[in-house]
Amino acid sequence: MSIEAVRRFEEEFAPRIAAKLAQQFGPSVHVDVVPGAGHGHPTRVRMRGLANEHRHRYVHPLNVSLTWDIDEIESLMGPGGEARFEHYLEATVRKMASWESARPVDFASRTQGEPEVLIGGLDFEG
Repeated sequence: MSIEAVRRFEEEFAPRIAAKLAQQFGPSVHVDVVPGAGHGHPTRVRMRGLANEHRHRYVHPLNVSLTWDIDEIESLMGPGGEARFEHYLEATVRKMASWESARPVDFASRTQGEPEVLIGGLDFEG
């Protein structure tokens, strides 16, 4: 992936994903963008929060990182990329259910089955 694509993703797209997720969770979950640190350490959106005081599905508090497929990020830089991304943002809340089914995570209780969870190779399909 080109340096320019990484920069644009970190500056233009990842913060919008983080903001959408933060809006969904509210102040109980901290959502931030972790810049890429070279090969094997891509840009990620990280969500952290304390477990819901009323219910705990899993033992560990929420600590999930999301990463996207390199080709998917590159596709955002081309024609129609912005429209595709907007559609993806609108579908983010629905996509969370598939993220939960892929890993031991429960967003409602803000808990997970492992100390850290990486959900990687994501796409921008709505």
